[in-house]
Amino acid sequence: MSEDLVILTLTRIEATHLDDLVAQFEALVSEQDPSADPALARLTPDAYPEDADASREFQQVTRGDLLGRRARDAAAVRGDLSQIEKADLDEALAPVDVSIAGDHLDAWMRTLAALRLVLASRLGIDDESTEHDEDDPSYGLYDWLGYRLEGLVQVAEQRAG
Repeated sequence: MSEDLVILTLTRIEATHLDDLVAQFEALVSEQDPSADPALARLTPDAYPEDADASREFQQVTRGDLLGRRARDAAAVRGDLSQIEKADLDEALAPVDVSIAGDHLDAWMRTLAALRLVLASRLGIDDESTEHDEDDPSYGLYDWLGYRLEGLVQVAEQRAG
């Protein structure tokens, strides 16, 4: 990616909540023990589900690198979000622009996708056909992350094309 900036407009409260969510994600990927949290296991899928020995060996070789990359991606996202002043109640809905360096765009997309995987794991979402309560705010967050991710993917596709 080039060094061109992508501007993502959020409300201050969205930026604040996203920063908190990414901080929680950073703590999760620092855990490294997939048995500690099923969401962590979903971030490091089993490459050989039919062969326990090969699966264990693959996980031992790749898990640390994969989770390390996820932590670095999350740190890049948090760095970009740190430009935004925290919201107070009077300005919570005020729009703010987050400047995303071109070389951070992939990190943003990977982090938002990973956050959706974590939420999907917590909510029991296995695929698009999973039924859910439309009034549950957790599903709203899941959808919001998907909406923001889709916008960044569109920008990335425009840049590649």
